Amino acid sequence: MIETILDNDLYKFTMQQAVHRLYPKARVGYELTNRGKTPFPEGFERLVKERVAQMAGLSLTREERVWLEKACPYFTQAYLDYLAAYHYDPDQVEISQQGHTLFVRVDGPWCRTILWEVPLMAIISETYFEITSPEIMSRQAIRERNQTKAKMMANAGLTFVEFGTRRRFSIANHAHFLEDVLALDHHRMTGTSNVHFARVYGLAPVGTLAHEWIMFHAALTDYAAANAAAMDAWLRVYPDVLGIALTDTFTTNNFLKAFTRDRAGRFSGVRHDSGDPEIFTRDIISHYKEKGIDPATKVIVFSDGLNVDRAIKIHKFCRGQVKDSYGIGTNLTNDVGVDPLNIVIKLSWVEPEPGMEGRSTVKLSDDPGKHTGDPGELLRCQKALGL
Repeated sequence: MIETILDNDLYKFTMQQAVHRLYPKARVGYELTNRGKTPFPEGFERLVKERVAQMAGLSLTREERVWLEKACPYFTQAYLDYLAAYHYDPDQVEISQQGHTLFVRVDGPWCRTILWEVPLMAIISETYFEITSPEIMSRQAIRERNQTKAKMMANAGLTFVEFGTRRRFSIANHAHFLEDVLALDHHRMTGTSNVHFARVYGLAPVGTLAHEWIMFHAALTDYAAANAAAMDAWLRVYPDVLGIALTDTFTTNNFLKAFTRDRAGRFSGVRHDSGDPEIFTRDIISHYKEKGIDPATKVIVFSDGLNVDRAIKIHKFCRGQVKDSYGIGTNLTNDVGVDPLNIVIKLSWVEPEPGMEGRSTVKLSDDPGKHTGDPGELLRCQKALGL
């Protein structure tokens, strides 16, 4: 089901390089959260285990490495050597099922476990729809829907990136979406988060960092210092590229306290992933102005559960104020007439360095429904931040 090591989102590789350089001895745990409470059918655990076991045979090919060197010049030779020697270790993944409830946990060195999240979610999603065999739209109807969406965004002057690996209906449908858009004479798709498909279709691979980067730094330092520590560490590895800061790990209001004039100047923009997008946009623009920075020189990447209509509405609001781009995922790669799974795999535990006490990790959000982590630790985090 996962046929190449590059069938993953770019931000997993960019973070892996940063972890390999800065935190090679850190150990972590990840856990599945089934937000939608989807009941999984009998035997589901066994199939997922089989497909996870098959990933042990994947490795970076010589041709893939050559392409990465050209497409992603920020990857160092030292990191590419590491990736070329990398193999998935299925023993790091614990999968079990009780009744209709699926449990998934990943444990091990951070630099070796970091690549599991996205393909694991893709496997769970694809396997679910394979077993349940729901009735879906015809290929022609899906093509028309895909192209209609792309035309609507092009007509609105909106640029977007395909972000749909994690909850796709199938890898075939994922490929079909990209092919359908690329077949149009005019579209404004500027890239894909999926590194494999970027290579196959000559697209730009797009991505920077995820919430786990900031969550780790909360365990390394403390909640109040996490955003600043995470941004500064990122800039040490990527001082001139990949400069999109993620704002909502511990709420955007808390993030802005650490988004000083120097950091705001060095990062090319921010990503919105929860909360009201119009309020967020006003707050970010106001913050830039307070710091003496022209908001029109910065970009906001919107990625919070978008569909085309919502993206167009946000684009109209942003027009003339700030540059905007859109990462659209599930609505592009799993819009075939079924209800997509609402699942996430998040960092749950961190041992930053050998000898340091392990700590539970949590993520707050500008949307309380997206909080993740141990309830007691969430309360401690909120108290520490005065929330």
